[in-house]
Amino acid sequence: MPETAGEDETGDGIVVDASTSTTGMEPTNASSGEEMAVKLDVPATPPTSTFGDGTPDACHAELTGTMLQPVFMGFAFDVSGSMGKLDKPWHDPVLKWEPVVAATKAFFADASSVGFQASLSFFPAEDDRCDATSYDPPDVPMTALPSQVFADAIDAVTPEDEDDWRGGTPTLAVTRATLEQLQASLAENPGAQHVFVLVSDGYPQGCDDEDDDIQATVDEVAAAREDILTFVIGVQNPPGGPDAVSNLHAIADAGGSDEAFIVETTSSDATAAAFKAAIEAIRASVTSCSLAIPEPPDGAVFEPDKVNVTIDGAPIGYDPTCDIAGSWRYDAPDAPTSIELCPDTCLAVQSSATRDLVLEFGCETRPATP
Repeated sequence: MPETAGEDETGDGIVVDASTSTTGMEPTNASSGEEMAVKLDVPATPPTSTFGDGTPDACHAELTGTMLQPVFMGFAFDVSGSMGKLDKPWHDPVLKWEPVVAATKAFFADASSVGFQASLSFFPAEDDRCDATSYDPPDVPMTALPSQVFADAIDAVTPEDEDDWRGGTPTLAVTRATLEQLQASLAENPGAQHVFVLVSDGYPQGCDDEDDDIQATVDEVAAAREDILTFVIGVQNPPGGPDAVSNLHAIADAGGSDEAFIVETTSSDATAAAFKAAIEAIRASVTSCSLAIPEPPDGAVFEPDKVNVTIDGAPIGYDPTCDIAGSWRYDAPDAPTSIELCPDTCLAVQSSATRDLVLEFGCETRPATP
């Protein structure tokens, strides 16, 4: 068996130790062991590896850390009075605002969100709520996760009394602004996944008839669908309140995610659990499985047939068809710019708390084996 990056008691293999990092990248959440997107600790000049025919010095692999392509998420978060003003029995903060906020804060602070960047816009805006420019820049600009700044921003906008709640649901304006921001990010990060997440408890309202027609928002996300995937989380009214979220399915469908996640609000625990499940489902579905090919280490040359991949120290074989389980392939075999994890490999990465990724340069590519 070829030696791979990992612990090796014989001293003949490649040893990766968090205390000897020389890549220039700092460990992320090293104390918890939850590294999601970057292989952080790779010796600059690794020891001899045994590849090829299995004899020492048969092949000397140069290693470099790499990362999954980042995911950029633009959140539009409904802070209108229907989320908790209590002007009506079903506008209950205990069943809506408080558990939704708690789950949202947890997502932005979760170590499992490493590798994601996110922005956050609250709507309606305090002034000119129906104008897209009121949401540019967002309340929290694009920020690497995990981060406390999102919780701080949510705390700052949380009403202290019923008079502080804002009115209206200008869905089109905040959608338009957030999509434009994501398009600008996409131009700067063309290999990265970009996602729009709309969190709302009701249909568009409070602007003119044209903007309040949900079809206007549907058309907006449909026009961006080729570049930006849209998800919708609809926060249902508690029992006794009117249905104000069913039509949100149309926005999700137009944006490429088929249907909205509808959060039932029968109890605070039920709301928190359902919202958390929706966020986690979104995160899992957009976790990137594309590895940017970095510059090879000094002394190494990029040769497509002399590249290998290990994930968490385990070798991943090459299969251009992805027919063999546990494999990878190039995005374009003739002129590769990234490495794509095949679907089952991607699924394993999505469900794993650790995402230690290493590219090995200079040794013949290991084929995947059934």
